[in-house]
This record gives sequence, C-alpha cells and structure tokens, in this order.
Amino acid sequence: MKIDVNIRKALPTDWETIAKFQLLMAKETEFIDLDRETVSKGVKAIFENPGLGQYFLAEVDGEIVASLMTTFEWSDWRNGMVWWLQSVYILPEYRRLGIFRKMYDHVQQLVLQNESVSGIRLYVDASNIAAQKTYDAVGMDGEHYQLFEWMKDF
Repeated sequence: MKIDVNIRKALPTDWETIAKFQLLMAKETEFIDLDRETVSKGVKAIFENPGLGQYFLAEVDGEIVASLMTTFEWSDWRNGMVWWLQSVYILPEYRRLGIFRKMYDHVQQLVLQNESVSGIRLYVDASNIAAQKTYDAVGMDGEHYQLFEWMKDF
C-alpha cells in the first residue's frame, strides 16, 4: 500500500501527542507504565530548551502517526555533533509501510546539510529484532558498540 507521508519538525502544540506516544512505547516495548505528568514535563522540556533535542513527526492525511526525537552528543574524535535517534514510535497500524525510512531519510538529509553534525546513532533493545532489521535496512551499522547504562529507579 502506497501512502503519502509528510515529515515535519514538531511544534510545541504537538506535545500531547508525543507524550501519548512515549507512554504507549514504554508499555509496549518495556512493559513499563510511565508517569504521565513526568513524561509530559519531559516532552515540554525539549520545546522549552531546544539544546536538549528536537522532535520530528510523520503525518498521513493530516494525522500524526509517528514521532522521533533527536538529542545531541559532542564527539571530540570528529569535532562535531552526533545526533542520537530516540523515542521512535509509530502507531501499530502504520508500521511496515516505510514511515521510519522516510523519517530517517529526512533526518539524514538534515545531517548531510549541516557541516557541524558528524552522523546519526541510536540504541535499540537487544531483544527488539524487528527494529534491528529496520535500522539495518536503512544502512545503519550495529557492529561497533555495545551500550552500558546505569539509571536511577523510577
């Protein structure tokens, strides 16, 4: 099925949809019920301080069907920023239709046009094989690094 997808930078008025997507994603992928108020504040923080990141949305027929966030990491090795893709969510009925590829291509074009940005990274849950295949299909390489983390409990 061919669909017309519009990719755009999110506006502050989109915060509720983005927050809803984050709550759905946490429940679906990690079986976590996040606190709605905390997530709402976290999404709004991006719009209040663009240095933290930015959101991009995919629309089909004027409906927001997907979102992703980019955050920024300085690379001294490359003397430039690396954009991390995070919080990727696509409504279930719109998956496997090429929407992530269109979003990724949009972000990649922005990176290619900006000399101060060196590349794109993301992390994915080790058990999320479908997502890993999707990221491989757009040309990302998952062979270099393994992610370690420590996070305070909710």
